[in-house]
Amino acid sequence: MITPEELNAAPKVLLHDHLDGGLRPGTVLELAREIGHQLPRTDAAELGAWFVESADSGSLERYLETFDHTVAVMQTAESITRVASECVQDLAADGVVYAEVRYAPEQHLTRGLTLEQVVDAVREGFEHGMSVAERPIVARQLLTAMRHKARSREIAELSVAYRDAGVVGFDIAGAEAGFPPTRHLDAFEYLQRENAHFTIHAGEAFGLPSIWQAIQWCGADRLGHGVRIIDDITRDGDKVELGRLAAYVRDRRIPLEMCPSSNLQTGAAESIADHPIGLLAKLRFRVTVNTDNRLMSGTSMSRELALLAEAFGYGLHDLRWFAINAMKSAFIPFDERLALIDDVIKPWYASH
Repeated sequence: MITPEELNAAPKVLLHDHLDGGLRPGTVLELAREIGHQLPRTDAAELGAWFVESADSGSLERYLETFDHTVAVMQTAESITRVASECVQDLAADGVVYAEVRYAPEQHLTRGLTLEQVVDAVREGFEHGMSVAERPIVARQLLTAMRHKARSREIAELSVAYRDAGVVGFDIAGAEAGFPPTRHLDAFEYLQRENAHFTIHAGEAFGLPSIWQAIQWCGADRLGHGVRIIDDITRDGDKVELGRLAAYVRDRRIPLEMCPSSNLQTGAAESIADHPIGLLAKLRFRVTVNTDNRLMSGTSMSRELALLAEAFGYGLHDLRWFAINAMKSAFIPFDERLALIDDVIKPWYASH
């Protein structure tokens, strides 16, 4: 059995975490008071519970509604910087040594900020958070475009413009059904021409066509969630057969940014024990473990790993595998990835 202390201390790598989904409840309250934004609860603990309960609906659309409140309090440079700094500090306290945190700059413009000012505010917050965090952490930005809007090319260009200033990639997010990734083909083709990295939310609330388009039409480096790849795998007792898409994803080592607790809330899985991550890890897909939205899921990397350890009997060896999978799949340069694997992750596990 892995102890809580070991879980917390173990070096973790996080590739799929939303900035606007990870605020501290107390910070939401304080920032809301400053701007007169009405919240459903006025106590920090009660507000935190409300976010989790509201996200527990089993509907991705309802889940996404909870973000109205967090995004509302992130409309000034000061508030964004504060949230970004606290995000990094919270992740470091949880043992995360490398994190790619995503957000949609276009959602933070209602009080007059420009896209560039939003990115600068997050960068300032990340740099502050890394400088004061209780443990060493490297935090980088992923810029997200909303799949139901039409600014993806603009956000893609922004991510390229800032790629030497803390932005390591691009993403599209939002409700999948009715908004296929091919609507944003122009952005993805631009990124490929610029030798830029990108991940795509696919295979969460929608099935195999979303994953197929993300990879074969758009050229995604990673799949955000990708949990529905299980639909292309058939099981007959102990016999497991991969369809062509699942086999391609595994053969090409395309990383799956899996978020177990979040998937339960959006109805992509019934329970942790039934979550496809168990079979996918057993079949040696490039599985990574992530938080998605820490506030809405009431979770952390340590909690996600604890749930998996309980459901599937994982030990430290398995946690090491998840961490190295994720570090190999990060969007920072190869030598930087290797340094974190060889100098931070492997030494800790070797001593435990």
